[in-house]
Amino acid sequence: MNRAFNRKKDKTWMHTPEALAKHYIPYNAKFLGNTEVEAPKGTEVVKDAVRKLKFQRHIKKSEGQKTPKVELQISIYGVKILDPKTKDVQHNCQLHRISFCADDKTDKRIFTFICKDSESNKHLCYVFDSEKCAEEITLTIGQAFDLAYKKFLESGGKDVETRKQIGTLQKRIQELETENSELKKQLQELEEQLMIAHVPPAGSISMKPQSTDVFDMVPFSPVTPLVPTPASNGCPPPPPTTLPPDIRKDLFGAEPFDPFTCGAADFPPDIQSKLDEMQEGFKMGLTLEGTVFSLDPLDSRC
Repeated sequence: MNRAFNRKKDKTWMHTPEALAKHYIPYNAKFLGNTEVEAPKGTEVVKDAVRKLKFQRHIKKSEGQKTPKVELQISIYGVKILDPKTKDVQHNCQLHRISFCADDKTDKRIFTFICKDSESNKHLCYVFDSEKCAEEITLTIGQAFDLAYKKFLESGGKDVETRKQIGTLQKRIQELETENSELKKQLQELEEQLMIAHVPPAGSISMKPQSTDVFDMVPFSPVTPLVPTPASNGCPPPPPTTLPPDIRKDLFGAEPFDPFTCGAADFPPDIQSKLDEMQEGFKMGLTLEGTVFSLDPLDSRC
């Protein structure tokens, strides 16, 4: 590991000052991860962090996990680490918090820098793998440091505070965007649940108030006359059934006996005379406890 950023006035950098001051320089690399270190700078500190992250990456690779690719955006304001596809910011390392940067001379694909975390105030070492651009990326970060230092001297230190405020605002904006995306997701889930609750399932039959009983019959009411109504299946009601005259007779072909409607002519003469005698006998003196019982239906004393 070796890279010292000496701010020499005659040093020739790779990029124009405008590119780093007004825009950024993008690079693609593989991100081995970050780990906490005890000191803000030092070659041995960085070597230990690289060995640790290489070993962790070797274990993950044996488990089938690939090293994630990231995009680096380098400017005088810091180094952003983004997802190359979605452009989501994974880490935003402000330049005034970066205390050390170096590439590995024994492994020219590895470069790293140490940055102080804004929340925990711990020093984290970020390690990257770039097959062709490791040294170039390290030099670009060095150029960003040089331009930021010159701007600091020109502004009398006011620019540092401005960058701190901008960095804080950028972080707050990122948190609000994340919160907004979560709220949108929850709102979409609630809308889907409401749609499922209001839409009846396929093949369901809407229930209508039934005006008939379990046998599809109109309930009987002694006040209202019975009127045939169509069945629920749409079929017309069957015609009323009437018994033919022959069915009104008994098994022997005679009219059923009705004691309330039969008269004297309904019995043979001999039987009728016996009945008359019996009726006269009862009229002549059948008395029980002062009450006279009569078989004559016309007798009002019954």
